[in-house]
Amino acid sequence: MTIQIPFNRDISVEYGRADRVSPLIRRVVAHNPGPFTFLGTGTYIVGNGKVAVIDPGPDMPEHVQAILDALEPGETVSHIVITHTHMDHSPAARPLQAATGAPTYGFGPHGSGPHTFDWGARDGASVEEGGDSAFTPDHAVRHGDRIQGEGWTLEAVHTPGHTSNHLCFQLVEEKALFSGDHVMGWSTSVISPPDGDMTAYMR
Repeated sequence: MTIQIPFNRDISVEYGRADRVSPLIRRVVAHNPGPFTFLGTGTYIVGNGKVAVIDPGPDMPEHVQAILDALEPGETVSHIVITHTHMDHSPAARPLQAATGAPTYGFGPHGSGPHTFDWGARDGASVEEGGDSAFTPDHAVRHGDRIQGEGWTLEAVHTPGHTSNHLCFQLVEEKALFSGDHVMGWSTSVISPPDGDMTAYMR
């Protein structure tokens, strides 16, 4: 007997617009629809005043500008937070950092997490979505670490599997979880060796 997973694909987005998800969360969707991104990568702005940007997305100038345009007058980006280093999640950290001066936070470079099996060299491992081997965070984050800003707290949850360096982040004040690609509402996650690891994912 098969189990039907109730994926939610009935979603509409307007590219370049910031949608208010909760009092502390805004979402901007990148215009990079595809089989691994659905309608596009979700970038999240957390807080008010001095804000964090979670997963700035692909290196698309129009998306980086949309993130900057989503800031209220007088707001500044104090943290750039990365769930994992696939090409649809982390590359825009570079131009966003150039525009804002904000430091980056993440587990580490692509392929830097622990692995269950020895698949050989993992740095820059090639997968369907592509690894962003150019990204190295300014600040390494580990399971249980807290990143704090003005009125918000993000607690890291290390969730290897989709990639070895995958992190989810709990927004403590709203009991919300930014799950990156560990859990998606529209599809199952892709687990692609050598950097992806189904045993780690299921654990």
